[in-house]
Amino acid sequence: MRLGIMAYLVDSGTADFVELKQHLRATQGNLSIHLRKLEDAGFIAIEKRIVDRKPLTRARLSARGRKAFGNYIQALGRVIAP
Repeated sequence: MRLGIMAYLVDSGTADFVELKQHLRATQGNLSIHLRKLEDAGFIAIEKRIVDRKPLTRARLSARGRKAFGNYIQALGRVIAP
């Protein structure tokens, strides 16, 4: 799930909670937990606000998250094609 979140944010830059939930086919509770873990690790930033009296949660990849994901892809490349 966390890898899917990171990959989606690398491609899109930012995403709202509903968008991520639909794309990843996640439950609300499951997605919330994984977003919190990524935020706690400093890989994403979460912005919460009210728009038209409805809560809006947006996630964006942090510089640390972008670097960590890039390192992961490089390591994966070394495993696949040594």
